[in-house]
Amino acid sequence: MKQKNIESILYSAAGVAVMFVLLLAFYVVTSAFKDRVDLTAEKAFTLSPGTKKILSKLDSRVTIRFYCTQSGTAMPASLRTYAEHIEDLLGEYQQAGKGKIIVQKFDPQPDSDAEDSAHLDGVEGQATTRFGGDKVYLGLAVVMLDQKQTVPWLPPERERLLEYDISRAIARVVNPTPTVIGLMSALPVFGSEPNPMMQRMGQAAAEPWTFVSELKKDFTVREIPMTASKVDDDIGVLLVVHPRDITETTQYALDQFVMRGGKLLAFLDPHAYFDQKHDQMAQVLGESSGQSSLPALLKAWGLDMDLNKVVADLTFAGRNPQSGAVMPTVLLVNKSGINGDDIVTSQIDNLVLPFAGAFTGKPVDGLKETVLVHSSPESELVEGITASAAGDQIVKDFKASNIEYAMAARLTGKFKTAFADGAPKPAKDDKEEPKDQPKETPLKESKADGVVILVADTDLLSDQVCVQVQNFMGYRLVRPMNGNLNLVQSLVEQLAGDSDLISLRSRASLNRPFTRLKAMEAKAGREWEDKVKELEARRDETERKISELQTAKAGNDQKFILSPEQQKELENYQKTVADANKDLRLTQKKLRKETDSLEFWTKVMNIGTMPVLVAATGIVLAIYKRKRTAAQ
Repeated sequence: MKQKNIESILYSAAGVAVMFVLLLAFYVVTSAFKDRVDLTAEKAFTLSPGTKKILSKLDSRVTIRFYCTQSGTAMPASLRTYAEHIEDLLGEYQQAGKGKIIVQKFDPQPDSDAEDSAHLDGVEGQATTRFGGDKVYLGLAVVMLDQKQTVPWLPPERERLLEYDISRAIARVVNPTPTVIGLMSALPVFGSEPNPMMQRMGQAAAEPWTFVSELKKDFTVREIPMTASKVDDDIGVLLVVHPRDITETTQYALDQFVMRGGKLLAFLDPHAYFDQKHDQMAQVLGESSGQSSLPALLKAWGLDMDLNKVVADLTFAGRNPQSGAVMPTVLLVNKSGINGDDIVTSQIDNLVLPFAGAFTGKPVDGLKETVLVHSSPESELVEGITASAAGDQIVKDFKASNIEYAMAARLTGKFKTAFADGAPKPAKDDKEEPKDQPKETPLKESKADGVVILVADTDLLSDQVCVQVQNFMGYRLVRPMNGNLNLVQSLVEQLAGDSDLISLRSRASLNRPFTRLKAMEAKAGREWEDKVKELEARRDETERKISELQTAKAGNDQKFILSPEQQKELENYQKTVADANKDLRLTQKKLRKETDSLEFWTKVMNIGTMPVLVAATGIVLAIYKRKRTAAQ
């Protein structure tokens, strides 16, 4: 028996040794192959197709110098894990680059050559007083020949945009020439000079809108007149802001700009508040509605925007700062209405959209729509003429459509012309083109995939909505109040970069919301609203009946005393109120019970599933082994 136990131990030890050798051999063999299998649903550990296209076009070597504090105690534990993620991602770049991407790693310790190299590349350390005051380096420099792009600091808050930041830096060193931005608008976005009379009274010139000033810091911005019949060939991105009364000739110019590969960003509006006269006389004369669209182009792309409707949303409803009244047409859009999976909008927390319109319809074949900003399901379309004055009435008559209306969307793909018969004939009041000017052949379809971004609001660009401007000792200080300015800058920056950057996605989020829980809360909210509406209807009916009975007692000395009929109606109303309140409490209690139960069992499944599976597997193996031992 003793000898049998010794043999079992020897066999077991030999088996473990053999298994160790096999695993070691498997690791050595497979380590030579860099291909990985990404089993995550979001492909969180795979480079985007856009990045792979950018790398495939490299004709010279690109060096990425990664500066990361590794030794010592200065680097916090959380940043160490994040730095490992960056290093893994750079390894993916090096593999996908097929010899054209060289990754160099540096540990910038104090007074070292690596620290000097970091300073020369523009990478500066961040002070960490919590860890002894030493500086932590976590940045990179992308270099090709005499071109360099530096990312001085890679904050963990932008982990989802890490691939985009690196790919953008690579694209910029490959194509260092800045893009020319064209800007066409019916609004005074470039500022304006006061008339001589007002100038004598001390009125200063109007400053350019902040978004224009910010774009001028990074790009060459050129003004394009609203009457343009052609967009200059050297313009890569065209912004169209509130194209009020745009002619077909100018729409044709925009159409051909898109056909030849230009990128269009258009801000349209069914109710431009800052392009209206708000006095009563103007409203009586019908001069208070500032509307703009690109009707011919939208129709060709399969979309529509009703110029008489704006979005009202109770979930995103703002409030009047003076009275506190609810304004369901002034939308304070939070993350739930912003596309968190898109590069442009993934880092934007909130937007303010006053009196925004909605894009409806389905893009034509060949075009793909990506919604960037949308309303909540608790929204509807209301008449734009009453949008800025009838907040209480909109709330009272509100009927949710259960539709998430698109207020900003991107169209990508092969665009077809909206002018199949060629350029439209100029209007009678247009100037005739010079006879010696050669006519260009109209383009019928874009040769490569094009990009058009549409936003159904122009008021979001106004300084009064997006920024707070202060004058401090003669200096103009601008502070963003929301994400509006960030949105415009991000849209332009993406369009001005490599076309393949547009196909990049933000990397997967670790957040996994309880979708069932949110659905239950929404259902309970709708039940609550139905109860409230039923209660209000019953109250109005009771008041009407009491008023009728009171009228019937006109001339009676006891008209201020409730009659038995009125007393009965009032008691019925009070009973209805009590029953409704009871039902509301039961609804709340039921929701709380169901959500608590769902959350509890979800935690049990997440925490207990794996240990249960391991224990069950162990038990099964133990039973199987005992049966084999008994059989011997």
